[in-house]
Amino acid sequence: MDVHSKTELVVEALEAIKGRDIIALDVSGLTSMAETLVFACGDSNRQTRALSHSVQETIKASGGTVLGVEGEQTGEWVLIDLGDIIVHVMQPAIRQYYNIESLWGGTPYVGYGNRIAVTGS
Repeated sequence: MDVHSKTELVVEALEAIKGRDIIALDVSGLTSMAETLVFACGDSNRQTRALSHSVQETIKASGGTVLGVEGEQTGEWVLIDLGDIIVHVMQPAIRQYYNIESLWGGTPYVGYGNRIAVTGS
């Protein structure tokens, strides 16, 4: 599965559990760590964990692999490593404090609906 199709699955999984402020950034020209970073907010520990589970289940169901998950126990900031995509699910205060997406400065996808999609290369 190509990275753009996988990114679309991730965004759909986040939207299914009412993830907010979803942004996907193309960072392929900035790092070899990943091609895309996806950021989303959940309003509570329970919702961030549910968002994380939704992403993991969706990727596994599509034949993909989840390489690692960090932060599910606290639920304030959950990181999901999908290899070419890294997903950050945070509570709003944590996201605002760290403001990671602005540090990367990748190319954001063109916005539609509740999300901003990454423009492909």
